[in-house]
Amino acid sequence: MTSTARVYLAVDLGASSGRIVAGSFDQRRLELTEVYRFENGPTWVGPRMYWDLLHQWTEIQHGLRAAASQISNQVQSIGVDTWGVDFGLLGRGGELLGNPRHYRDARTRGMLEEAFAVVSREEIFRETGLQFMELNTLYQLLAMRLEQSPLLENAESLLMIPDLFHWLLSGVQTNEFSNATTTQFYNPTSGNWATELLDKLQIPTSMLGEIVTPGTSLGPLLPEISEAVGLQDVEIVVPGTHDTASAVMAVPATGTASAQPDWCYISSGTWSLMGIETTRPIISDLCRSLNFTNEGGVGNTIRLLKNIAGLWLVQECRRSWQQAGRTYDWDTMIEQAAAAPPLRSLIDPDHTDFVAPADMPTAIREFCRRSGQPIPESDGATIRTALESLALRYRMVLNWLCDLSGGPIETIHIVGGGAQNELLCQMAADACNRRVIAGPVEATAIGNLMMQAVACGDLGSIAEARQVVGESFSARTYLPANSAPWDEGFSRFAALIN
Repeated sequence: MTSTARVYLAVDLGASSGRIVAGSFDQRRLELTEVYRFENGPTWVGPRMYWDLLHQWTEIQHGLRAAASQISNQVQSIGVDTWGVDFGLLGRGGELLGNPRHYRDARTRGMLEEAFAVVSREEIFRETGLQFMELNTLYQLLAMRLEQSPLLENAESLLMIPDLFHWLLSGVQTNEFSNATTTQFYNPTSGNWATELLDKLQIPTSMLGEIVTPGTSLGPLLPEISEAVGLQDVEIVVPGTHDTASAVMAVPATGTASAQPDWCYISSGTWSLMGIETTRPIISDLCRSLNFTNEGGVGNTIRLLKNIAGLWLVQECRRSWQQAGRTYDWDTMIEQAAAAPPLRSLIDPDHTDFVAPADMPTAIREFCRRSGQPIPESDGATIRTALESLALRYRMVLNWLCDLSGGPIETIHIVGGGAQNELLCQMAADACNRRVIAGPVEATAIGNLMMQAVACGDLGSIAEARQVVGESFSARTYLPANSAPWDEGFSRFAALIN
């Protein structure tokens, strides 16, 4: 890092690990350095599943100390991004009321039905524009209300996970926009909390605070934290705290969001999130029936997207084969898939069979057998079946996005780890008959850092930030090369889904 560069720190916390990433910006290019990484994951206490917030906070401070020792006084600001839906409660005097529950905790089972008994599915979607998942914050709070939780009764503030860490860093309690939209009690049309919905479900609303947009400065790092970690004169700047919001910030697209965007994105990793960036929520019966969701983005945008199974299918195949004594690196697996016969067998990647099977290759073969298709006979054929099915799922979702937005979508941007999978990227281009631009890989951390650069005045706009991303990180373009066989494949795929 050059002595003249401005440096920002992204605290990028995922479900299995967390890290501190430094971004050095010389007014032209952004350079990344991972300065610290730590393990993360759920903690079981009896039947309950928690996040260990104190462990996470301790590790974040270790990471900031590492940054201070490596970068010293060049750091301008810090911002935190995490997953959505999970939260912590604060009581009187800012007392943390227990560790936050994990979104996979069993307490939300049956809560959709409990909610619909009071408020219809149609009304909830009309108020929030959010897809229905039991793990959403709304159903976590409903579970707490039904079990008469003393934590809920004594709560004075509700902070989403990144909001908690911003509060610990700055002393300021706020609710960031993109993560607030994952709760299913934010109304994207009114731009505020859906308090009438919460009232009907008898969930207290007094704990909901001010909603701030990405790019908001919360002021300086608290003096006691500054002294403890060795960072001086550092601002706490709120990025798109939902990791997908930050990832979309890093899409190297030209222009700004519009009512009819001509590009879409796939944030590709263990799961795929495919959608468009638009200026308004799209809340309609069609949107509800297709289970799309309207989530907040940077620059007061809305991300209309759908959750799709992702490279989880391949990851779980690899794990099963490792347990059986067949260890493959990623390149070998992709080579074997590329050599297998094309479009022979297909699966529905989002079928419940593939959510958490004991053995993924067996689940794929069984799906093919049950649907009357040839059973993949080799490991390469199994991987090819998974990847081709993902590409066809992308085509289906692309068609729906065009229907919902009312305009043609000409380019697909793939960011995240999946951008490295050349075979899948080419399959996506062929299946969708669209140009695919793959990269950057480290999209979430980059988006977090670029939002800080905009907030600090080092960049004038999100469009400028995306231009910097395009100049700083390599991207590969894939053009459709052989789309005709995919048309027949899509007909077969659509029949499987329907």
